[in-house]
Amino acid sequence: MKNHVFALLALLFLPLVHAPLGADEGMWLFNRPPRELLKKKYDFTLTEPWLTNAQKASVRFNNGGSGGFVSADGLVVTNHHIGADSILKLSVKGKDLHRDGFYAANREDELKCPDLELNVLQDLTDVTDKVKAAVKPGLSAAEAAAARRAILAKLSKDAQAESGLRCDVVMLYRGAEYHLYRYKKYTDVRLVFAPEHAVASFGGDVDNFEFPRTDLDVSFFRVYEDGKPASTPHYFKWSTTGPADGDLVFVTGHPGTTNRLETLAHLMHRRDVTLPYMLQMLRQREALLIQYAATGPEQKRAAQNDLARVANARKAFTGQYHGLLNPEILAAKAKLEKELRDPIESNPAKYWKEYGRLWREIEDTLRKEATMDAPPLFGSMGNRGIAAERNYALVERGDAFDSQLFKIARHLVRLAEERDKDDGKRLPEYRSSAMASLQYQLFSPAPISADLERTKLAGSLAFLAENVGGGSYGMSKIMAGKPPADRAAELIAGTKLASVAERKRLFEGGKQAIADSADPLIRLAVFIDPDARKLREQFDLNQEVLQQAYASIAKATFEHYGTAIAPDATFTLRLAFGVVKGYEVNGAQLRPLTTLGDLYARSTAQENEEPFRLPKSWLDAKAKLDLTTPINFVSTADTIGGNSGSPVLNRAGELVGINFDRNRHGLVRNFVYTDVQARHVSVHSRGVLEALRHRYQAEGLLRELVP
Repeated sequence: MKNHVFALLALLFLPLVHAPLGADEGMWLFNRPPRELLKKKYDFTLTEPWLTNAQKASVRFNNGGSGGFVSADGLVVTNHHIGADSILKLSVKGKDLHRDGFYAANREDELKCPDLELNVLQDLTDVTDKVKAAVKPGLSAAEAAAARRAILAKLSKDAQAESGLRCDVVMLYRGAEYHLYRYKKYTDVRLVFAPEHAVASFGGDVDNFEFPRTDLDVSFFRVYEDGKPASTPHYFKWSTTGPADGDLVFVTGHPGTTNRLETLAHLMHRRDVTLPYMLQMLRQREALLIQYAATGPEQKRAAQNDLARVANARKAFTGQYHGLLNPEILAAKAKLEKELRDPIESNPAKYWKEYGRLWREIEDTLRKEATMDAPPLFGSMGNRGIAAERNYALVERGDAFDSQLFKIARHLVRLAEERDKDDGKRLPEYRSSAMASLQYQLFSPAPISADLERTKLAGSLAFLAENVGGGSYGMSKIMAGKPPADRAAELIAGTKLASVAERKRLFEGGKQAIADSADPLIRLAVFIDPDARKLREQFDLNQEVLQQAYASIAKATFEHYGTAIAPDATFTLRLAFGVVKGYEVNGAQLRPLTTLGDLYARSTAQENEEPFRLPKSWLDAKAKLDLTTPINFVSTADTIGGNSGSPVLNRAGELVGINFDRNRHGLVRNFVYTDVQARHVSVHSRGVLEALRHRYQAEGLLRELVP
């Protein structure tokens, strides 16, 4: 690459001031892989067969993670914490698969998950020209947003009708490009193996986002078609040796969201508005769930997945927030942003008219968002100055109504309205291309704990009052003259939405069934919907202005520096790479691999107390295990949330690990990349084999992994 391309990489991805240029940075598109970079830096030739197999063997878990096929018979590996939602739903009183683990020695014993959907990318196509042709220059923000919604819906619907696959149009580079992704979808997914939670999540929240780690954070599922294991000719061969210090490794997975293309003003908005609110909300939820889980074993089991998810998010957002409090990061961002703006602003004849206003436009839009009035429901309180973004999060995103049953009610209410509209005028989540997946979740037979629902809803209603006040017309209607705990109990006791048959009746009955329903959660969803839609419309218009500005900034950078740049993450398939490498903390050098012996040593050092308590079965198996076997390792590859469960591959394309975490130094990677100390953490392929052989005696699974 030329020097100016490296300069652009520095600008867009903003490495920390101590990170060298040319680091192992980038979550690369599969239709635009970093061939030249890999050849130059690692003398590795990325071939089409390697890339095709990696693409079609990689799996997206629609509950927020990644995985990969590891046999020709539909066997999938992912993290235990990604599979935990299904593992908990398959557990019943007296048979806690999450706590005790599970292994289906025979395929007829594999357990069907109630609502798990897996996607496998078949192909992706650049449709940028079609989108831009439909969104004409000179349109107002509202007109442009409407035109864009219409063309995105049409492209998705037409592609789905033509292929029979799940089809999504994904925005890249904040609107500079659009790609059409076609996925094969699996909904008959069955649990094959899960270790005990105590081993999968050894160290618990204490060790979360830390290293050294010694977790067996894996689980195995199998996809079925027509009642038989699916044929999956593209899969990753399981490495019996795994990676060593200094090895080049690749990560194929679905990173969720990064914000590396955002301006300095936008990062400061996240620091001052977005992240403080998120942390306030997550801390409240975490405290509530901890208290609830302490009331009994069934409550602990019911709350476990929610608590792990919330605690993980709280810790991740805390790391991001602390990163944005680092003056060095913001100063470096300001310097690099100026380096791009200076040549634009110094040549007004060519650039000023089109590009010079963009940074100011982004800043003005964010300021407008932060000072907008409250929605009408809460307006009588006069709570001006509460960020519109916060109101949107509370009312439209649903932070004020933390209840699975309420989410179901909202979907039913909105489906009754949205289904009658042309596809291009619907809210995106109700387009025809998304309808099958939505209904699959909506009609899930998985049990819902009424006790947990009451607790969560009461807490979120109280959180709403804390944010908007308790005396407005809207609050009085929502609370019906009752305190949060009593109102939540009334709503959950009165609803029939725990019944799948009732959900289907309301869905099939459409507008009339919703209008006639006396279900209190349906009535609540109907009541808040007009204001929630207004907030969404307002928020979407602001996003349209931001999107257009960012698309133009991307165009300017492409004109100056070329397009050899990985876009921000979008929960779509990406390829990352790096080397297995330790790092220094407080003067001590951490080696990049840990062993089964380290697992037992850590438990002993902590007197086998929670969250370092090993199950008795693991204590009994100690003498059978080779304690020198690696169990976890770290590398410099560029990963974030959503990469959990991602296959980690060697040069031969073999699976050498399963990504499950970042260390705390990597939490800032949502905004910047650094490899000074930041690492992603993976389970070692040899450690999995050793545990399956000598702890679990899972001979059938071993034969499938290593024929």
